[in-house]
Amino acid sequence: MAPSNTTGCCGCGAEPIRIPIGLHNQSDMMKVQVKGPDMVRVSKFYKEAREGKFVSCLHSDARTLYDTFRRGAKESNNGPCLGWRETPTKPYQWLHYNETLLRAKNLGSGLVTLGLAPGVKSFVGIYSVNCPEWVLTEQAVYAYSMVLVPLYDTLGPDATAFIIKEAEISVVVCEDDAKANLLLEKAPRCLKKIVTIKPVQTPTAAKAKARFVDILSLDELERMGAAKGHPEVPPSKDDLCTICYTSGTTGNPKGVMLTHENVVASMSAVMMQMGDQRPNSSDVLISYLPLAHMLERCCQNAMYSVGGAVGFFTGDMHRLTDDFKALRPTVMPAVPRVLNRIYDKVMAEAANSFVKRLTLSLALSAKESEIRRGILRNNSFWDVLVFRKVQDALGGRVRLMVVGSAPISGSVLSFIRCAAGCLVMEGYGQTECTAPITLTVQGDHVPEHVGPPVACCCVKLVDVPEMEYMAANGQGEVCVKGTNVFQGYFKNPEQTAEVKDSQGWHHTGDIGMWLPNGTLKIIDRKKHIFKLAQGEYIVPDKIEMVYARSQYVHQVFVHGESLKSCVVAVVVPDVDVIKCWATEHNIPGTLSVLCNNSQVKQLILDDMLAWGKEAGLKYYEQVKDIYLHPDPFSVQNHLLTPTLKSKRPQLKAYFKPQIEDMYVKLA
Repeated sequence: MAPSNTTGCCGCGAEPIRIPIGLHNQSDMMKVQVKGPDMVRVSKFYKEAREGKFVSCLHSDARTLYDTFRRGAKESNNGPCLGWRETPTKPYQWLHYNETLLRAKNLGSGLVTLGLAPGVKSFVGIYSVNCPEWVLTEQAVYAYSMVLVPLYDTLGPDATAFIIKEAEISVVVCEDDAKANLLLEKAPRCLKKIVTIKPVQTPTAAKAKARFVDILSLDELERMGAAKGHPEVPPSKDDLCTICYTSGTTGNPKGVMLTHENVVASMSAVMMQMGDQRPNSSDVLISYLPLAHMLERCCQNAMYSVGGAVGFFTGDMHRLTDDFKALRPTVMPAVPRVLNRIYDKVMAEAANSFVKRLTLSLALSAKESEIRRGILRNNSFWDVLVFRKVQDALGGRVRLMVVGSAPISGSVLSFIRCAAGCLVMEGYGQTECTAPITLTVQGDHVPEHVGPPVACCCVKLVDVPEMEYMAANGQGEVCVKGTNVFQGYFKNPEQTAEVKDSQGWHHTGDIGMWLPNGTLKIIDRKKHIFKLAQGEYIVPDKIEMVYARSQYVHQVFVHGESLKSCVVAVVVPDVDVIKCWATEHNIPGTLSVLCNNSQVKQLILDDMLAWGKEAGLKYYEQVKDIYLHPDPFSVQNHLLTPTLKSKRPQLKAYFKPQIEDMYVKLA
């Protein structure tokens, strides 16, 4: 592949990065097309993709996460592997690769000593924030062909208990006393052992004993395993390596079954596309995104596969900047919520001064001009004058940033590319596709798209006639097929069949559009589901049903956006109830007047939140603000269907000014 821009130095002393493919044509068509208008697009980074073949690994001797870690250990020459700080004031200390492998083997041997049989029928839970012990447990599980099942806080105790019961998990490695208590609160009978990373208090041990659950420390487990020395039982590529439960939009969470090949294919395709910008053994990644999610898991395992180092944050997001400064990472996985905060802080500071606004505008213009020419650097005049504070907050050495989990606005993405002075690549994916489906190409500075397909899959768009999206027009539901696509939902063939068809295509539920340059743009959701900036899925119908129980609410429209971290609502009050309340409290006025009364608004909001709490809505599902509207939604004003269902696109458009105003006030 010839570079499309490797020369031309702009007089600044910085060389442009090598752009590996022509940016005007970033994906290929598969030679053998399916019948109909839904053309199948594939990666240009893997020539066999046109023949319907997909990347499964980069090296024939590293087809599992067991193999890739050991290959990385050799690449690193026993270099630093897992880093942590005991306290926010201490420097990072490191476990090196050989010691990591030895400890993982001993822990795995300890799991066998506890009674778990090596093989894919043994599931091990882990319930902890990111830390070295998380990875030690993961590698311990792989060393004996077992399956890792992550648990995480936002699931809640009911969903956590459901997962333990459904997967018949008998052993959970748990972070601390607080999480041990949460596990014990609704512990299913199958849970027999809790292995704690940090010490637990005496009452917790007593509670566990009363529930016939044994508690032991990770150190004890490691010593047990070292004493027994059970031989490792490495997995094969087709073996299940993890069941990653999604938080779910309705009902119980769904367990996404992923094999070693799924994960290795996923990270291999991304590394292949990154080319000479890919991570290497001298890189350091900072780990702060949840390891329970596949974005972070893939990023970390990619680092281990090349012998890179991973340093863990201290667990407090408010002190993340301190961790960046202490670790000085070179590679940073990121989500829009984190980048939005950086953007908002810089913009807020500039808003207070005309000189600062002008300087920032000039700096962005100059840096954008360089980025358009493929020049990425952090040592220009504008970097020193304007962007040094941002770069120092990230540790001063970040050279590669991968953004995923939720959509990011074009203005924020362009700003981060300028301010950080590094390569920023945006990906689109799903847990069911082991994270990435598409990824932007290095050197493509244009925002508002998610790049071409990665080399482990192909992508097609299929008709969604009820929403007037047609594949013949380059629009439709995004469907994915390849070595990264999951095996199915655990013990749930019905829901598997709903999203994965007989030909192996995973139907994502996202609506995409092919751009003329062969990249994908996500434009809608097939169902009334949306994702917030922090990556949480929201089902507005469910929330509306809860709020409609309020005596004060006649109609309600709940709205959220992928670039925002909370939901808001438009509420039509019940005219009779509100007027009665207003009369009792000597508040005069028509319904229109009462809708502008702050007391009335607070009354309705408080009651809605109370109903939401009673119904068990999660904090991110509860509305943060409401707008009161006096006129009901109806078929006549085109806000309801003839069957009296909300017409969401029309409601969103009709109340756009009010929705925007609520988000401005919440910013």
